[in-house]
Amino acid sequence: MQKHAIALLLCSSLFGSALLAADLSAPLAVQQPYTVKSPHGDRQDPYYWLRDDSRSSPTVLDYLHRENAYADQYAAGYQALTDKLTSEIIGRIKQDDSSVPYTKGDYSYYSRVEAGKEYPIYLRKALKDGTEQVLLDVNELAKGKSYYAVANWQVSPDQNLVAYMEDDSGRRQYTLKVRDLRTGQDLPDVLTGLSASIAWAKDSKTLYAVKNDPVTLLSTQVLQHQLGQTPASAKTVYEEKDNSFYMGVGNTTDGNYVVIYSSSTVSSEMQVQDASRPDSQFRVLAPRQRDIKYSADHVNGRWIIQTDWQAPNYRMMSVAADKIGDRNNWQPLIAHSDSVFIESFKAFSDYLAINERSDGLRRIKIMPWAAPDNASYVASDEAAYVAGFEVNVEQNTNLLRYTYTSLTTPASVYQLNMQTGEKTLLKQTEVPGGFDKNNYATDRVWATARDGVKVPVSLLYKKDFKRDGTAPLYQYAYGSYGFSMDPFFRSTVLSLVDRGFVFAIAHIRGGQEMGRHWYEDGKLLKKINTFTDYIDVTDYLVANNYAAKDKVFGMGGSAGGLLMGAVANMAPEKYRGLVAHVPFVDVVTTMLDESIPLTTNEFDEWGNPKQKAYYDYMLSYSPYDQISKQNYPAMLVTTGLHDSQVQYFEPAKWVAKLRTHKTDNNPLLFKTTMEAGHGGKSGRFARQAQIAEEYAFILNLLGINQ
Repeated sequence: MQKHAIALLLCSSLFGSALLAADLSAPLAVQQPYTVKSPHGDRQDPYYWLRDDSRSSPTVLDYLHRENAYADQYAAGYQALTDKLTSEIIGRIKQDDSSVPYTKGDYSYYSRVEAGKEYPIYLRKALKDGTEQVLLDVNELAKGKSYYAVANWQVSPDQNLVAYMEDDSGRRQYTLKVRDLRTGQDLPDVLTGLSASIAWAKDSKTLYAVKNDPVTLLSTQVLQHQLGQTPASAKTVYEEKDNSFYMGVGNTTDGNYVVIYSSSTVSSEMQVQDASRPDSQFRVLAPRQRDIKYSADHVNGRWIIQTDWQAPNYRMMSVAADKIGDRNNWQPLIAHSDSVFIESFKAFSDYLAINERSDGLRRIKIMPWAAPDNASYVASDEAAYVAGFEVNVEQNTNLLRYTYTSLTTPASVYQLNMQTGEKTLLKQTEVPGGFDKNNYATDRVWATARDGVKVPVSLLYKKDFKRDGTAPLYQYAYGSYGFSMDPFFRSTVLSLVDRGFVFAIAHIRGGQEMGRHWYEDGKLLKKINTFTDYIDVTDYLVANNYAAKDKVFGMGGSAGGLLMGAVANMAPEKYRGLVAHVPFVDVVTTMLDESIPLTTNEFDEWGNPKQKAYYDYMLSYSPYDQISKQNYPAMLVTTGLHDSQVQYFEPAKWVAKLRTHKTDNNPLLFKTTMEAGHGGKSGRFARQAQIAEEYAFILNLLGINQ
């Protein structure tokens, strides 16, 4: 960049005005020699200098600002479309809305958003006289901050205090604060450098939180803090020695226990403490063992357990409270099924509710404890839908709250009487702006992957859509960590569908839509199945006239951004454009460096590159390493400077290398949100504006500017 443009850039950063430079060329990062060492050979990384853990290097920040300026200049050509989309997308959000209240103790709890405000307000109402009380007004807490989020809050058992976790950088390193609800004032108790989870002892004076390592950000210690004491005096009640485990704390639904949760990709462990005796020792529910995972809740004197012990798709078991500590004491409740995956459960005094997945769809089964053979399913009128649990904080009730949604049905909250089977719709999300579900259609198709496996695909399109091979396609997928991308309602994507797009969710391997084997076949030394599945879904949709072959767009974020990077290298000619949000693209270098946050937790997902078999395999698909001299699709890449999940320098290096290798003239834009992290901007409207920028980028490539 020339000196005058740099000066203008400095002015823009000082005054917030748009760059006035008439024409900015694509930024080219300088190359500096750097050797990435490994037991299996060294590699040169000329853009390694873009890593600045302090996030304060003037040289690095200047490069990121230049990329932002270049992207802004390109986008200025269709700013009117971006503005229109922003207004359109925000117009589908009910500005003034409230959640469905749930009852706990002497209060009903709910949240509210108000017209024009970015953040929610958390409230409660006294059951006795209906008096409303504000617990936390996040709009007030966020004042003067460019980023702010309340990640978790928990009311004390005596209902007088609320503990909450705040983040003002986007790095997901939280500060614990406690508010006295009788005065509305925060107590002096402040603990920093924490994970988001919170637990209370029954005395309403003892809090539990998880301390993070300041460098790796791994959860390392469980702290027990007594209100009124100094943060330094917080007692370490457990320290995790295995750096492949994450930790969290919480309470059982009945409030009788404090729980420490430890979990890796392939193993888990729970330690429990009588919540009425915070001075007592934690006891292990069952010792951790590799390749065995479990979770549990306590009801009526026993623990109800969901586990993959000798059950890849999980089964349900139980153990008496006085028999914990030995897995051999567990008793069977619901047997394993090869075709049904148990997603989660809710234990009630008289019923067990199971959220299970069959043929890629989530449904709910109700089992009475008194008559287990009389289990029944919650019925649905749609072929493709998502049913899951809502907030259920009481066990001694026959009423189950659950959510229901589909690609054409906005999120709905139902209450089911598990005794009578009666369903009551409590709320369906209102979608302003003229939305009518009857204008849209959804479908579920099965694409054949190159190895013969059938991959489910969820589709959304306008009712008058014609399968004639002319429509543009927006194809989304994730495909990692066993996370299933369900076909829930997304009001934002209507802005593309209304302009003739087909929206597709490719339920590729690496997720868990089809059961545990679906995940196992898309991780470690089978990871490439994730990428080829995505490409094969594209081929299927084009071959079957759902889309024009020259109008296919792909999008993925985080590990889905890795997917976009791999697809860009493997099949660039099949995509008109790709959008990669916070993409994990420098796989080998990151996984070799255990000082990078969260690396060691990921070895059982991606492999440990210190082992040659994994090193070679990961190198074979790592997007940064596999860039070649070829044409690439148009690409929009985003990141957050304070991202703790995927560090900003991964996409920065990837884009810098792409600029020197791509042989096409397609746009390559790189946007860094300087005040946010992995999740992007924190306000609800600011997030919608970012989506509008993405959609405008795509539509402009097709010459659609309305």
